Amino acid sequence: MALSPKSRQALKAKAHALKPIILIGNKGLTPALHAELERALNDHELLKIKIACNDRDERKEMLEVICAHHEAELVQSIGNIGVLYRKNKDK
Repeated sequence: MALSPKSRQALKAKAHALKPIILIGNKGLTPALHAELERALNDHELLKIKIACNDRDERKEMLEVICAHHEAELVQSIGNIGVLYRKNKDK
C-alpha cells in the first residue's frame, strides 16, 4: 500500500493539526503498546506518535517495525514525531 506523493502531501496537511495520540517511552515496543496502536489505527486511520528516544536510528527502526507489524504507512517523520496512516478496512 504505497502512498502516492499527492496523497502523502494531503495526509501531511491533515496531520498538521493533530496532537500525538501514542507516546512511546523507555520501555519501547511492548505488547500493550502494539494493542493500543492497533486500536488507535482502527479508530483514527491517521495518527501521530511521539517517541521518547534521542537516537535517530533507533527511532527510525521503531517506526519501521511499527509500520510492518500494523500494515501501516509512514507518512512523515520529523524529530520525535511520526505520522502513520492505515486505511480502515470497515470504511
